[in-house]
Amino acid sequence: MAVRSILVYPDPILKQVCQPIEDIDAAVDALLQDLIDTMRDSGHSVGVAAPQIGVNRRAVVVDVSHSKFGRDNNHGLLTMVNPVILEQDGRKTFREGCMSVPDYTGNVTRAENILLQFTDRNSEERVLRCSGFEAVAIQHEIDHLDGLLFLDRVSSLKTDVFRRKNY
Repeated sequence: MAVRSILVYPDPILKQVCQPIEDIDAAVDALLQDLIDTMRDSGHSVGVAAPQIGVNRRAVVVDVSHSKFGRDNNHGLLTMVNPVILEQDGRKTFREGCMSVPDYTGNVTRAENILLQFTDRNSEERVLRCSGFEAVAIQHEIDHLDGLLFLDRVSSLKTDVFRRKNY
């Protein structure tokens, strides 16, 4: 449908907790398509959350299948409404970046494995086990729905945040 502009920190919308979505109607379907279009247009993104495009709703898309970190272990394009992590285990530190924090990356420790529940674009309830880079990307995007950025998850702003190299 449309490639949307990405909000950049410190935009206050990025710090808000998003509202649940009651029904997957034409407006929600259009939102999901805008998220997909915006993610793909960036050329490097593996996920986008609704608040990053200024929409305070619990919707995200993730696709790590084209990333060197996720191409061998993924579920393809995931369109998620009201995603919830039911279980998590293992801990791993990854270097994360975010289109809403374009000038920095940071070391963030997250669960290596998650059990995820969400409603997909076709109004189907889904439960998936995800691991590795895909699990990290999903946790990153769900954080956006809760008003969190990866900067909120680093242990030390002094030692775990780095100026990003240009793409």
